[in-house]
Amino acid sequence: MTRASLDKDPADVAAMFDEVAARYDLTNTVLSLGQDRGWRTAVTDALALQPGETVLDLAAGTATSSVALARSGARVVGCDFSLGMLRIGRGKGVDLVAGDALRLPFADASFDAVTISFGLRNTSDTGLALRELRRVTKPGGRLVVCEFSHPTRKALRTLYVEYLMRLLPAVATRVSSDPAAYVYLAESIRAWPDQAGLAAELQRAGWGQVGWRDLTGGIVALHRGSNPS
Repeated sequence: MTRASLDKDPADVAAMFDEVAARYDLTNTVLSLGQDRGWRTAVTDALALQPGETVLDLAAGTATSSVALARSGARVVGCDFSLGMLRIGRGKGVDLVAGDALRLPFADASFDAVTISFGLRNTSDTGLALRELRRVTKPGGRLVVCEFSHPTRKALRTLYVEYLMRLLPAVATRVSSDPAAYVYLAESIRAWPDQAGLAAELQRAGWGQVGWRDLTGGIVALHRGSNPS
């Protein structure tokens, strides 16, 4: 079994996702209690994609998120650094490209919109990843980041931490092909900045009109931004 550490070495993280790829979508649905479908819908709604636009779905994984975006009529390009995940995503009707979030294999101003769901947390340099996303976004283009965050109510926060550190690893042992990977998942979520902290990261990376909306009581947050340049 492979488990990445919180220093997030790209090779270790990619290898970890390669190992969980076969049952990744099932495991996500089980561990999120089915909330993952609603989170994907929220991302699509926030992007407000139009037919003819081109959108980058970074950390696309098995392309489940990319397929949801493609229903808008936009052209979707999914990108991920886990070849194992991309192999599972083949044949789903969207373009898939192998690439590193810190060195995106796209020209400047290539996309009308960019998005990353549950992947920014796994990069070794959040600021660089956000700057790379802005580089490949057209002036006036938009960003949506969907990521685990911090529940806004104390009671929910207490229950959530208990779930992350105790129940989630136990459930992952039953449904995941690599339960150790989900120990890393829980630890990386706890170490991640809160909503305001991530908003500040977006602003430092040059994104304008930054804001966020909580989902599921703040367990997940959608952060938005636009490229002013």
